[in-house]
Amino acid sequence: MATQHNGTTNGVTSHALNGVQKPKVKSPISLAHVVLRTSNYEPMVQFWQTFLGAEISFKDDQLAFLRYDAEHHRIAIIRVPGTGPKVPTSAGLEHIAFTFETLDDLTESYQQRKALGVEPCWCTNHGPTTSIYYRDPDGNRIETQVDNFDTVDEANAFMAGPLYRENPIGTDFHPEDLIKRLKSGEDHRSIKTRIEIGPRTLPDDF
Repeated sequence: MATQHNGTTNGVTSHALNGVQKPKVKSPISLAHVVLRTSNYEPMVQFWQTFLGAEISFKDDQLAFLRYDAEHHRIAIIRVPGTGPKVPTSAGLEHIAFTFETLDDLTESYQQRKALGVEPCWCTNHGPTTSIYYRDPDGNRIETQVDNFDTVDEANAFMAGPLYRENPIGTDFHPEDLIKRLKSGEDHRSIKTRIEIGPRTLPDDF
């Protein structure tokens, strides 16, 4: 049964489950890391190190920790012999997303990856974010994004509005077109404003 929001008490959000008032569980301060299981160990480690511009903080013949910020690791890759190929239609984690500070940073990382032979599989403006998706060697999807709004309140207002309700998937774009617009000096807010195309479905290969 779905949990229903039911107000706040003393600053702690509470929920009603089966008609019984329950206090909200204390939230963590951050998402620490993601662990990927693979039988394709070395190619996966090499890909993720390249993809994130990461450093290896630990690696042996079955486990690797990769970091790109102050955390000791953000991605862990574990070798598990007998792990089968990813089944795209199975339930589970859909993708992992990484945020860049600016549109320039997002497109620069796209160009750097492209020069290394890493090409995107989908580029779309979701409305709240401008996003470029990739796949790792095991077929796990990775989103790289930049926020389209300056504040969370602005993003929430857009997602609560009719345009997002009509099309929560996004409007596709080509990253090279985005780069041309940036080089022309066009305002970033204008570039990040989604072109509305009406209702749509996910790409066929999702």
